Amino acid sequence: MNTVSAQLAQHFSAFSYARLPDASKRSLKRLLLDYLGVTIAGSQSDSGTIARTFAKLDGGKAQATIIGEGARTTAAQAAFANGISAHSLELDDIDVLAYFHFSPPVYSAALAAGEMQAANGRQLLVALAAGCEMMERVSRASNPSLRDRNYHTTAACGVFGATIAAGLLWKIPPVKLVSAFGLAGAQASGVLEFQGTSMQKRFAPGPAARAGLTAARMAQLGYIGQEMIFEGKRGFLVAFTDKSDVGQLTADLDKPYRLDIEYKPYACARPIHNAIDCALEIRRRDKPDLAGITHIEVARHPSWVGKHGEKAPKSFHAAQLSLAFSISVALKEGGALLAQYSARNLKDPLLVRLMGLTDITVDSSLPRGVSCRMTMTMSDGRKFVSQIDYPKGSLEVPMTDEEIRTKFEGLAVPVIGASRAEQLADAVGSIEKCANIASIMKLTAGGKRPARSRKK
Repeated sequence: MNTVSAQLAQHFSAFSYARLPDASKRSLKRLLLDYLGVTIAGSQSDSGTIARTFAKLDGGKAQATIIGEGARTTAAQAAFANGISAHSLELDDIDVLAYFHFSPPVYSAALAAGEMQAANGRQLLVALAAGCEMMERVSRASNPSLRDRNYHTTAACGVFGATIAAGLLWKIPPVKLVSAFGLAGAQASGVLEFQGTSMQKRFAPGPAARAGLTAARMAQLGYIGQEMIFEGKRGFLVAFTDKSDVGQLTADLDKPYRLDIEYKPYACARPIHNAIDCALEIRRRDKPDLAGITHIEVARHPSWVGKHGEKAPKSFHAAQLSLAFSISVALKEGGALLAQYSARNLKDPLLVRLMGLTDITVDSSLPRGVSCRMTMTMSDGRKFVSQIDYPKGSLEVPMTDEEIRTKFEGLAVPVIGASRAEQLADAVGSIEKCANIASIMKLTAGGKRPARSRKK
C-alpha cells in the first residue's frame, strides 16, 4: 500500500549530504549555533536544571551529553533534558507562521541519536534537514486547526521530526521507518494549557524528542507500527484536527524543499514580537513621555487576538506570554531580553500602570497572522501609530549572521566561558569536517571559565 508514511519513508531515505541544497546547509548550521546557545543558557534555568537532574536520576548507559553540564546519560534521557532546556527561555527559533519551534524536538533528538551512533557532521546535517522538513509538513497538514483545538504544535508535530532524524542516523530502512511513524503518532501529545506561573510550556519538547528516539528504536527492533497513522480514519489528522490537508504531507516530494527558519531577538512568544517592534519604533521615533500615556491599543489579526492577553503576570514564565508586559518593558527599557523579564519588573509601578492601559483589539484587515498595529494615545491628545507585519528575525527582516553569533555568545559565555564558546561556534561553522559529533557536544559542558573576547 502506497500510504503517506511509505511515501515519506522513501523520500527521506533518499536524503544525502550531496543532495542537500546549499541554502539548507547554511540554514541548518545557523540554527545549530542558535540552538546550542539557547540550550546552554536554558539548561541553567529553573526548568532546565530540573530536567537535567531528572535525566541523571536513573543512570543508564553513557550514550549522549546533557547540554550545559557535560554529564552523559542515555540518548533518550539526554534528548528529553535538552529539549526542555532548549525551550526554557523563549528564545528558540520559530517557523514563518509562528506555530512551532523546529530545534527543541528535532535538534535535541538528532544530537542525542547522532552522538550515540558516533555520527559525523554531514550525517547530522542530513538528519536535521529531514527532521525539520518532516515537522513542517505535519504542521502544514494540520494547522491552524491543530493549534485552534489547543494542541501544542512543537510537541504534537515535533515527535515526527524527531523520529525521522533519529531513524536516518540509525540507518533504519524505509519499511521500518513506516512503523516508526506509526509509533510516533501513538505518542504525539502536547496541549496549550500553560498560562500562569507554571513551567508547563517548557516541558513539551522534551517528551517529543524522547518519544522520537523511542519510536525509531522500537521500529528498528522490529516493532510494527500503524502504516495509516496520518490518513487513517482514526489517525493523527482526524484525532488532532477538525480540518486538515493530508496532501501537504507529500506535496512536491520531487522538488527541493525550502527550509524557512526565523529567529528570536526577544525572550518571549513569537507572536508578541511584532508588538514589541511597534513599541520600539514608537520609542525611537516619537520619544513618548511614558508618564503621559493614557491608552495603548494593539490591534491584532484574528489568528492571534485571543492569545497573550494576560495584563498582570505573576512570574517570569507568565510575563514571557504577556503582550502587555512585553511592550511595556520594551517602552521603558528599550529591549525585551532575559534581563527585562525579571521579578523586579513584574512589580514595577510604571510597568503595572502601562499594562493596565493596554488593550488588544481585533482587525481582520491586517495582512498576516502575526501583524500588529499599535496606537498610543498621550494625555495631550497626540497619537503615535506603528504597524509591523514582519518582525525582526523574520525572513523579511532577518537577523544577520553576526547578530546570531552575538546572541549565541551572550547566552553561552556565562555558562561555558568565552574560550569554549568560541571553539564551539567555530566547530559548528565547519561541522562538515567533524568526524564525530561527540567532539562538539563535549564543548557544551557547563562551568564558567575566564572570559575573553572573541577574535575579530
